[in-house]
Amino acid sequence: MFGFDADMIFRIPALLIALTVHEYAHARAAVTLGDPTPRLLGRLTLNPVAHLDPLGLIMLWLFKFGWAKPVPINPNYFKNYRQDMLIVSLAGPVSNMLLALLTAFLIGILAKMQLLNGSWIKVLWMTYTYNIILAIFNLVPIPPLDGSKILASILPGRQGRIFEQVEQYGPFILMGLVYLGVIGMITYPLEKGLSYVINAIVMTIL
Repeated sequence: MFGFDADMIFRIPALLIALTVHEYAHARAAVTLGDPTPRLLGRLTLNPVAHLDPLGLIMLWLFKFGWAKPVPINPNYFKNYRQDMLIVSLAGPVSNMLLALLTAFLIGILAKMQLLNGSWIKVLWMTYTYNIILAIFNLVPIPPLDGSKILASILPGRQGRIFEQVEQYGPFILMGLVYLGVIGMITYPLEKGLSYVINAIVMTIL
């Protein structure tokens, strides 16, 4: 089960790219909206080392999926708490969608040039795939995922505060739903839908 995976050499850089862009987007959005915390803590960077989480790396090696350290922010710097939290929370998933689109364009251009050969192409395909997965997975409205913060930002004040109190139980709920396959049942068709839209855009332009 935990033996050597020949594709790991391609999977690791692809996942690091997707995770790094995701966390950088959160940091950039927060700094742009007036919160210097990510910059002061060295998170406003595309250096993946700054965003790595040890447990996430272990999970990557054992189960072929992992995660990065969440970007710390201080919403007290925001002029409009709910609006700015919504923007910062959306920044990560949106960045993955845009990177998936960019990767799809690159793959399409290489295909037209008949250059889709060589092992390194796997990195592009996996980069595309991981960005699709991360974009949709992080939109699930269960703490600590971005979707929970997005939902809390758009719920009416009292309901939003009540929802935020569930955050301490979120990781356990999330792990249980992942283990039971519920999350996959929800995210898989959405991933297919996002991939269809991206491919349709690329085919229209190319």
